[in-house]
Amino acid sequence: MQLIDGKALAKKVQDSVATEVEQLKQEENIVPGLAVILVGDDPASHAYVKMKAKACEKVGFYSITHNMPDTISQDEIIATIEMMNSNPRIDGILVQLPLPKHIDTDKILEVIDPKKDVDGFHAYNVGRLVTGLDSFVACTPLGVMKMFEEYNIELQGKDVCVVGASNIVGKPMASLLLNANATVTITHIFTKDLKAHTSKADIVVVGVGVPGLIKEDMVKEGAIVIDIGINRIEDGSLVGDVDFKNVSPKCSYITPVPGGVGPMTIAMLLSNTLKSAKQRV
Repeated sequence: MQLIDGKALAKKVQDSVATEVEQLKQEENIVPGLAVILVGDDPASHAYVKMKAKACEKVGFYSITHNMPDTISQDEIIATIEMMNSNPRIDGILVQLPLPKHIDTDKILEVIDPKKDVDGFHAYNVGRLVTGLDSFVACTPLGVMKMFEEYNIELQGKDVCVVGASNIVGKPMASLLLNANATVTITHIFTKDLKAHTSKADIVVVGVGVPGLIKEDMVKEGAIVIDIGINRIEDGSLVGDVDFKNVSPKCSYITPVPGGVGPMTIAMLLSNTLKSAKQRV
């Protein structure tokens, strides 16, 4: 069993981004800029945005966070996004989810200029991903693909079971795997017999937010398991969606939680923002 070290790979990606940022500054006088909209006081969202700002600083980006109260109107958020769409210093616009219930998330995401949609959530970029065209791709699934590449894990012809069908993780993950010529099964909350699908798969990718959902008898010997879930349990510790202790001995590769997919999400956000900044050249 080999652990897939997301922390080390994320550092490698960030170092590479930092080198390219320096080059972009010297040769083109361009500093990549990322703007974040943060609505309300959800502690997890605040912690995550703080991590993003820190990562931006490390690689030499210009970054700004628009903190908004959860009483803010939809029109005010839209006005802020439109202002950033027309700001030449901003290459990436990110709306931290979830948004308060009175805000229409789909509408907000569609206001973002697709060329600055570094989260890869705009319908334009989703459509390009599905059709196999170059696009901005959701950071977490993109990070998983980077892991496969780094560890020379061949996807062509492999049976992959994606557990979870969200717009943020499951669907883009399945599209990326399909584009890599894998045979993909997508399972979700209404799937009748989850084990029947996971136990046949060469690779299981899970991201649903249910601690210990994937048990030892649900994966085959030698399977590759990618755990995107991150859950804080009663004792305060962080665990994934996989029963790591019992599943890991059966795997050829597995991601730990924490230290697996998590760090890759921010690394790919930086990578996407740099990609956008290069379009200014």
